[in-house]
This record gives sequence, structure tokens and C-alpha cells, in this order.
Amino acid sequence: MITVVAALIEKDGKYLIAKRSTGSEDVLGKWEFPGGKVETDETEEHAIEREIEEEFEMDIKAIRFLTNNVCEYPSKTIDLRLYECQYLSGEFHLHDHSEYKFVDKGELLNNDLAKADIVLAEYVKENI
Repeated sequence: MITVVAALIEKDGKYLIAKRSTGSEDVLGKWEFPGGKVETDETEEHAIEREIEEEFEMDIKAIRFLTNNVCEYPSKTIDLRLYECQYLSGEFHLHDHSEYKFVDKGELLNNDLAKADIVLAEYVKENI
């Protein structure tokens, strides 16, 4: 199982999702809470901060763990772990995504989300 962290970043009452332009067929072209794999000997909090810096050139701070979803894709099984994060600085520069947007929590499920992100979006809609 692969541990993957995802960032819940709020701005003006809306939440960041981004559309994958790289990666496996499982997620290519799908919307997701951005993030990435946790490296060996790395905390989940450090991993999400590093991944957002690499993917968007933005600095964030992981605040707290919210929920997770173990999801089986044809090529792998992931444990997707969602963290509430605070934006600190930086401007969006897309590297692994073709676009991004901030949406109301009630609109999250109206997007073509990656399979693993659907449960996380349901959690956000009901609990945040």
C-alpha cells in the first residue's frame, strides 16, 4: 500500500482542487485535492508541504489530519490521507496539473474527481 497525502486548502470559503496532467491512467485528467506520496523517513505533514511546493511553488503549513480513504486502483492500492492546510505564500505555477480552481464544498462532487478523492470530498461536504 502506498501512503499519499492530500491538502485541503481553503480560500474565501472555497476549496482548492486541481486537474491532473501527469501520472497513471487512474488519475490522469481527473480532479483531486493536490498532494503526493510520502517518502521514506518523512512525516506526512512534511510530505504535504513538500508536494505542494513542488507542484505549485506555494508554501503551506499542515494544520491537522482530517480523514483518509484506502482505495484500490487497478495498478495499486493507496491510503489517501487528507490534511487541513494553511496557505502561507507563493503564486500558482502548475507542474503536474493542467488547471486549478477553488470551489464551494457543496460543488466538490460535481467535478470528475479521482476515485480516491470522492470519499474525501464527501467528508469535506458533510463535516467542514
